[in-house]
Amino acid sequence: MGGENRLILRMPDAEYFPILVQVILGVSLAAVILTASHLLGQRAQKNRIKDTAYECGIPSEGQPRTRFSVKFYVTAMLFILFDIEVVFLIPWSLSFRDFVSAGIPILLPGLFFLGVLVLGLFYEVRKGSLDWEK
Repeated sequence: MGGENRLILRMPDAEYFPILVQVILGVSLAAVILTASHLLGQRAQKNRIKDTAYECGIPSEGQPRTRFSVKFYVTAMLFILFDIEVVFLIPWSLSFRDFVSAGIPILLPGLFFLGVLVLGLFYEVRKGSLDWEK
């Protein structure tokens, strides 16, 4: 009795069991759906008409892959940049009253953030990034 060293294996914590079940179900469901689609799905025959781009019944004209101007990408990046500010400003404005009542000065960091954004917007306007005629 005194010299026995046993390795005791115990079950994982019961709180993680539902997560394990969901992962197993998700992976197995995805495997079943992909396998069924591969086995039962229709095989499309390739031809010239099926490979052409379809645009609302109008015959396509020109090349299907044209190059876009850099202006579109710059505008999209600027939109994403200034749109992300909403992700920070909405929670800040919703929790502003709670921070003030707790005595935490939150107004100055928020104004600094807005100031940096306004300076960035003025910089973009002055540089001409938003001018389509350029």
